[in-house]
Amino acid sequence: MNLDVLVFAAHPDDAELSMGGTIAKLTNAGLKVGIIDFTRGELGTRGTIETRFEEAQKASEILKLALRDNLELPDGKIKFNQEYLLKIINKIRKHRPSIIFAPYKNDRHPDHIGSSQLVKEAMFFTGLPKIETFEGDELQEAYRPKRLFYYMQTYDFTPTFIVDISDTFKTKMESVKAYATQFHNPNSNSDEPETFISQPGFVKYLETRAGLYGFKIGKEFGEPFYSEEDIELDIINYLKEL
Repeated sequence: MNLDVLVFAAHPDDAELSMGGTIAKLTNAGLKVGIIDFTRGELGTRGTIETRFEEAQKASEILKLALRDNLELPDGKIKFNQEYLLKIINKIRKHRPSIIFAPYKNDRHPDHIGSSQLVKEAMFFTGLPKIETFEGDELQEAYRPKRLFYYMQTYDFTPTFIVDISDTFKTKMESVKAYATQFHNPNSNSDEPETFISQPGFVKYLETRAGLYGFKIGKEFGEPFYSEEDIELDIINYLKEL
């Protein structure tokens, strides 16, 4: 299936937390968006592989994804190697997205850092015909997406652009809360250990950060992104929309 946008994430829930509002904005506009998780989140303190899978499927429905896939790489071991690189290249060539998203290069979780490096290198090498990958027995054609953008996770960066998610923030939070085992729920009697993201204040932090980046662009909520390459601004259409 060809996609307009393909989002790579180290763990189920990473994409929803970082850019769920942007994904919802894209799918509401009729664009085909997919998420490929690198791992099943099996090292997570809370929940199980099975519950994370079920939660990811529920979140995918909320975001109206055209595709949700998982490379089933080992959680906690996302470092650059040739095997992982070729798996990512295979997915890019298979789905031929115009834009891909990846975690920013510096973050609290080492898997996010490794994922960022892998996608950056795959973005380049997927366009080289002499790097061969196969879908079944068929040789895949070289293909390079037009853009690679990075999304924010725990650590802040100075964004290249901010997407207005005022109309889709509620959908973003519904997709996040689909991961019921991972986040604080005042109506739950869960006795699982508290983690960084299950603290009661974490969900409030998501709202506060979205509000901060929304304020920076004169909107209610926003999601920040970074591009290593310059981006053209269509000044005429921009002015017409003001």
